[in-house]
Amino acid sequence: MPTIIECLRPTPTGRLGVSTPGCARPLAPARAREGTGWSDRAFRGTIVCVLRTGVLLLLRESSQRLTAIARAIDAWGYDDLWLADERFFRDVYASLALCAQHTTRVRLGPCVTDPYSRHPALTAVAVATLDEISGGRAILGFGAGLSGFHELGVRANRPLVAMREGIQVIRGLLAGETVDLEGEAVRFRQGKLDFAPPRPRVPIYIASQRVAGLRLAGRIADGAIMQGCVAEPLVAFFRETVREGAEKEGRRPADVELVARVNVAIAPDATTGRDLMRPSIARHLLAERPELPTFERAGLPVPQSLRDRLMAMEYTHDPRQVNALAGEVPDALVDAVSLAGEPERVAAGVVRLAQGGIGQFLVYPVAPAGRVEAALEAFQRDVMPLVHEALASSVAACRDSPTERRR
Repeated sequence: MPTIIECLRPTPTGRLGVSTPGCARPLAPARAREGTGWSDRAFRGTIVCVLRTGVLLLLRESSQRLTAIARAIDAWGYDDLWLADERFFRDVYASLALCAQHTTRVRLGPCVTDPYSRHPALTAVAVATLDEISGGRAILGFGAGLSGFHELGVRANRPLVAMREGIQVIRGLLAGETVDLEGEAVRFRQGKLDFAPPRPRVPIYIASQRVAGLRLAGRIADGAIMQGCVAEPLVAFFRETVREGAEKEGRRPADVELVARVNVAIAPDATTGRDLMRPSIARHLLAERPELPTFERAGLPVPQSLRDRLMAMEYTHDPRQVNALAGEVPDALVDAVSLAGEPERVAAGVVRLAQGGIGQFLVYPVAPAGRVEAALEAFQRDVMPLVHEALASSVAACRDSPTERRR
């Protein structure tokens, strides 16, 4: 569940949401999280939630263009800028350091790194350095990984254990400890950073599509990231699975931020938007094979002909191979895991996710000819005002309901 705060209306860069399920009620005075765009001095009266917005970029762009995009993202009011740690694109930590030098407000981190292709101790070094360069704005996305494993000859054994042990190493090193771990998947012998990290605890988010990974996020992480949780069954699965993990560990589920990582295509109509989206959904399918858990949980069987082609391919970013699959992706699969179409249609989806407990809407922009800047600007300019209006109306309706008036 997103952070609950007392407020009446948002600041110019504020993100407005409602708590779920049902109407928000005062539990205890609470301040917004750092970097959310809220000022606790500016509001009083209505209990609402914070909906934060983030951006995920694949490092296809030159360093010069990435710098310009990062500056714009910072100015447009996004809260987080995540860069994909995908092999074999531009280096993620060098790119994050570059973005840190050209932004002042957004948090910055990889989405996501893994415990196999880079040892967790080296990840701790990288994220502590990024935190120093950015003035305390680093965040870390961590997952089981996939990209580059075939080429590097990586055998991703025991991914859940590797994620848990990897985070143990990272947190210990960031806290200034000497870490000694002879784990089942991760080993690190009497190691310590040779510099003092700026912060002893950088926020760590676990990304997963699976039950075990999301429960682990609820148990040990600051946030959980799920790709494509747009269909109602997927949102419920995400929320409840993280909640189960948190409660089993004795944590408050509200302390684990839920991040919906969603491909977004803003277009004149849904048909045009879906056609733009199909290649990215084909790559999503490739990343999940052979089980395809996201689509199964949404109650959507993948056509057998498409499934057969997926099983015969390796994971790839090669546009020729991905585009060859795109024509077989049906509309129902596109709609289950992405938002595509006119601003009103996209805004309605964002509102539904916020009302379902999502704390951060993480945009992966899908745009014709790679025009990601236009897509990201349009999202803040044309979509988010509609989201603010709808959620404010929802809060007002909730506040004025007979049930709320009796409380």
